[in-house]
Amino acid sequence: MAEERTRVSPYWWLLHRVAAARGRLFPWSPVFLATGIGTYFLLPVEPGFGTWVSLGFVTLLAVVLAAWFWRALGPVFLALALMTGGVMLAGAKAGSVGAPVLGFRFYGAVEGRVVIIDRSQSDAVRLTLDQVYLDGVSPADTPERVRVSLHGQQGYIDPEPGLRIAMTAHLSAPQGPVEPGGFDFQRMAWFRQIGAVGYTRVPVLTLAEAVQGRAGLAVHRLRMRISTWVQAQMQGEEGAFAAAIMTGDRSGMSRETLAALRGSNLAHLLAISGLHMGLLTGFVFAAMRTLFALIPMVALRFPTKKIAAVIALGAGAFYLALSGGNVATERAFIMVAAMFIAILFDRRALTIRSVAMAALVVLVLHPQALTEPGFQMSFSATTALVAVFGWMRDWGGWQAPRWARPVLAVVISSAVAGAATAPFAAAHFNQVSYFGLLANLLSVPLMGAIVMPLAVLAAVLAPLGLSWLALAAMKPAISWILGVASHVSSMEGAVGHVASPPDFVVPLIAVGGLVMVLWRGWGRMAGLAPLALGLLLWSQVQRPDLLVSQSGGLIGLMTPAGRSVNKTRGEGFAVRSWLENDGDPVPQEDAFARGTFLGEKGHLLFDLGTRQVVHLSGRGAKDRVTDACATGALVILSAEAEQIPRNCDLWDRKALAQTGPRAVYVKDGTWRVVETRATSGVRLWNRDQ
Repeated sequence: MAEERTRVSPYWWLLHRVAAARGRLFPWSPVFLATGIGTYFLLPVEPGFGTWVSLGFVTLLAVVLAAWFWRALGPVFLALALMTGGVMLAGAKAGSVGAPVLGFRFYGAVEGRVVIIDRSQSDAVRLTLDQVYLDGVSPADTPERVRVSLHGQQGYIDPEPGLRIAMTAHLSAPQGPVEPGGFDFQRMAWFRQIGAVGYTRVPVLTLAEAVQGRAGLAVHRLRMRISTWVQAQMQGEEGAFAAAIMTGDRSGMSRETLAALRGSNLAHLLAISGLHMGLLTGFVFAAMRTLFALIPMVALRFPTKKIAAVIALGAGAFYLALSGGNVATERAFIMVAAMFIAILFDRRALTIRSVAMAALVVLVLHPQALTEPGFQMSFSATTALVAVFGWMRDWGGWQAPRWARPVLAVVISSAVAGAATAPFAAAHFNQVSYFGLLANLLSVPLMGAIVMPLAVLAAVLAPLGLSWLALAAMKPAISWILGVASHVSSMEGAVGHVASPPDFVVPLIAVGGLVMVLWRGWGRMAGLAPLALGLLLWSQVQRPDLLVSQSGGLIGLMTPAGRSVNKTRGEGFAVRSWLENDGDPVPQEDAFARGTFLGEKGHLLFDLGTRQVVHLSGRGAKDRVTDACATGALVILSAEAEQIPRNCDLWDRKALAQTGPRAVYVKDGTWRVVETRATSGVRLWNRDQ
């Protein structure tokens, strides 16, 4: 009888667990919403009308059931509603940003209004234009936005938002992944409404000056004036660094300094994101509270803590506008805003609930951000830091001496943030900074204790003409940071490279980390299983033995020394992506020098497993197809074949245009061919190809 009384059905066990966790489930809300959003991006085809109706019905039904059975299984039904709602949210966003995409290669006159100014990977100035006019293209077929890199002799314009310009440019539609499962620039461009990308080598001319009074123009001009003034007061790389962290303008930074910051894992110090926004608003909040405390009349009569929170929030909003208001900075502002709003409502600011609230806001506004490294790294670092310091706050054991706590906090925060972001940084950038923790320990304290407070002080002293005092005091700290970056990045073995993981590895690592942070009790150890599985699968990743570009003109063969490519120049973006995804980012010339191809230029031969492959390119390549096919080899042709011989395995430009780049895996003599279009599916952003 006793045994029967203690036996509990799974239903009642689940009810008990849900009831016990009640009050701690809100932080899981963005996790379930993100699951739905991620599911949308993984779908092989775009859902049809019937699917959307079904999802809407399931979401509504789940919400009703959640309200009806709230005391029992309400949270379970709400989780289902968030997941299905996430799919619908991402689909709605993808549909709402739809705009024409250029359907052919264009060369001719281009006019437009400058809306975004940035730099390409080659450090060329790059302009994004709206209100576009393309010579000979109907308005219905003209992209909403185009992005053009400026090469050749320029300098006839000073780009700023609102400036209407004209040029002669080469444009084409944004391209998809350069290999199956690779980075999908086409999808990113779709959500940014960029329907064409290209370059110009002729001077860009002004058609109409930027309209005075526009907020974007006013903020840009203020930002550039501040950047120019800072660099005039503080010469060299230190001034360029100061301008970058204060205004977001990196144009003064040299490529060598940027490379050193990346190699030492200090590049995040340049990005106006969570660290800068937190340091700035935190300093303003603390400074205002201290100031009010010094005035008894104010301190005794007014809620100074809340007033300081409002002022700090205003400072963060100004910093957001000054930096250009990009998505990363917007995300950082939302995170700090959630914390200061919590203070206004007499809630604890740094909690997992605040982070979850910020994540929900970002995902609702920008569901596509889920797939971007900025979102993943920002929230992984913030979640881990809030969780660890929360555990430390509740720790009842040994406590460090008061004088040592600030130092210990810096060490712990650098270690925790570095560990939390490392898998995502390695997955997206294929790079690991082995001495990044050391560099951060030597630099972040100065950033928080000296550089950012002095930046705020410089702004306060500017009306008095004394801001140069703050900038002068800031320079030694910046010199130290840049010196650390240069020294650490140049140390032997400072930077390692890893191959890109399979698609499911990053979600596994994220789920494992979230379970360890959000779960209570020893059950959080269950998160180690998906975390370990993800890392194990990543370590066993197999890169393609052969990669073929969509043009058919570029091939990359894996060798014991690394991937070998068939040409020294041309299709450089694809080569760079292939080598980075291999975890072997050598220059294209070095990859070509590995030359394992036989034959002569335009007619290369190599063995892949038990088969021979022939690559034909250059003048007269089509005329050599018949002879190449007669050998029984796989023939790759960088042109469109006029006639395909019988029983010929031919990959020509036409076939590759239909499938996208191809990858070949060879195991035990057996070939497995993977096509990019098959892995990318037929979605809104690529269905016209």
